[in-house]
Amino acid sequence: MNLQGLHSIQNHPNKYSIRFKNESGKKVVGYFCSYTPEELIFAANALPFRIFGTRGNINLADIHLQAYCCSPVRNALEDALSGNLNFLDGVVFPHSCDSMQRLSDIWRLNVLMHFHIDVVLPVKLNTESAREYMIGVLNQFKHNLEKNLGVVISEDSLRQAISVYNQIRKSIKMIYDMRHANPALLTGSDFYSIVKSSMIMDRNALAGLLREITADLESNKKIQDTIPLKRIVLTGAMCEHPEIYRIIEDGGGVVVWDDLCTGYRYFEGELDSTGDPISSIAERYLTRIVCPAKHTGLSTRAENLIDIVKSKSADGVVFLIQKFCDPHSFDYPYLKNQLDNDGIPNTLIEMEGQAFVGERLKTRFDAFLEML
Repeated sequence: MNLQGLHSIQNHPNKYSIRFKNESGKKVVGYFCSYTPEELIFAANALPFRIFGTRGNINLADIHLQAYCCSPVRNALEDALSGNLNFLDGVVFPHSCDSMQRLSDIWRLNVLMHFHIDVVLPVKLNTESAREYMIGVLNQFKHNLEKNLGVVISEDSLRQAISVYNQIRKSIKMIYDMRHANPALLTGSDFYSIVKSSMIMDRNALAGLLREITADLESNKKIQDTIPLKRIVLTGAMCEHPEIYRIIEDGGGVVVWDDLCTGYRYFEGELDSTGDPISSIAERYLTRIVCPAKHTGLSTRAENLIDIVKSKSADGVVFLIQKFCDPHSFDYPYLKNQLDNDGIPNTLIEMEGQAFVGERLKTRFDAFLEML
């Protein structure tokens, strides 16, 4: 199984998207959050491209942002102001945290080379009024895409988008399940490349590639670890550090599942392919696993995390929280308390930017793994 192409896409997402745009003639629409209704972008014959931000120095963005702004927002704005995102035809800003909403305002005033769409999603998701409102938001988003991309998004194109995204989510779920059952099948680095590339590359090509990968993994099921490994669940917002998987593996552990917005939360939940497409898309975003910026009940997040730990036979949980991420920082004490009450070992790793402090974090991971 050759995953070098996915490693290249993971490491050079902008380069891939520019080449894809030049070769296909399709437009590229950037987005930030797993709550972005990608199916509509795909149905508009455009490439949905998740913006991760620069790995370089911050020189321009700090002029516009407060000192306590999180690094994903800072990195993305730096990329935009420096011209690294000029290949985008548009950018979608979903209503999530305060920093992302303010980034939308700053972007609108200072980044002028592409169209700009705000998608103001509901915050409380488990009410009938939220469902009605969500359907209205999706219809407005559809109209805005049609206007800005000069296309008509037909019901057939929406159904095709639902079909392709269901294939992708089903395949990713299979990869998660196979790796959970037998971690030796796929290294953490390769797994990370599959997950991150799935938010960047052409979704039609991705669906076919994932079928090949799952078939290869199925044929290699006899490969088994000979040494028992400490089974870890990652939880938090974004994981932009494939090194984390390697460090955990070097310390005698393995990531068997996650609760990340750049992980399983992004893929969780297939869509109903038989009903009204817009209603089906709305239902998925209303009922999928929530992040701290959305609400379906006071105990939902903790119950979901504990269920993951128990159902995946995990030995411990690692919280990966971006510095200055208010939603996850406010969420953390409650989640930790619930894990502690259930006797589930856990530790907090605070991340800042895409710079990785290897030895310091390696020591912390090693200490946690030795404790398990």
